[in-house]
Amino acid sequence: MEKLLLGVLLLTFLSEGMTQKESNKAHVSLIPRVKKPLKSFTLCLKASTDLSRSYSLFSYSTRSTDNELLLFVNKVGEYKLYIGNTGVTFKVSLFPYASIHLCVSWKSASGIAELRVNGKSVGKKRLRKGYSLGAEASIILGQEQHSFGGRFDAKQSFVGKIWDVSLWDHVVPLKNMCSSCYNGNILNWRALTYKARGYVVVKPKLYV
Repeated sequence: MEKLLLGVLLLTFLSEGMTQKESNKAHVSLIPRVKKPLKSFTLCLKASTDLSRSYSLFSYSTRSTDNELLLFVNKVGEYKLYIGNTGVTFKVSLFPYASIHLCVSWKSASGIAELRVNGKSVGKKRLRKGYSLGAEASIILGQEQHSFGGRFDAKQSFVGKIWDVSLWDHVVPLKNMCSSCYNGNILNWRALTYKARGYVVVKPKLYV
């Protein structure tokens, strides 16, 4: 287990070998600072990839619900958010293969989920009003969990770079969000505890 204290981490998920074979092994497990049920949240991350197929960006699974919280890309410009195994789709006009800053928020009391892309809101959807995310979670970058902590599908694996991942236990207002904010109280990129497995390169984020 490693602990990051400087907030300059860059995760690079690589394909296997010269054949660019998809991997069901490369992933990073994140250890939350606090374990608690979530009745609201804000999740932010930055990513870059040249994939055109579907892939998982962020997978939060409990022992009873594999897609407790999942941020998934169906194809370029089409994002799917799952809460408690129920999903909604957001469509966004994007330049393919450009780096992207994503923030998604959700509040149980209203059931409103919102996706923000590069600092702008691209839509709100109704999703699992009254639901609560379980506290004991396995949090994975780079793979979708089809069971708690495992059963990865190589065809849904992420290949590319992920950085500045943060998770809060509340909805962060858009006016308080910025491209360099990564100090979530559940996951804090400045003080991140993680385990990297498979073809993952961890290095200082000098530039992206």
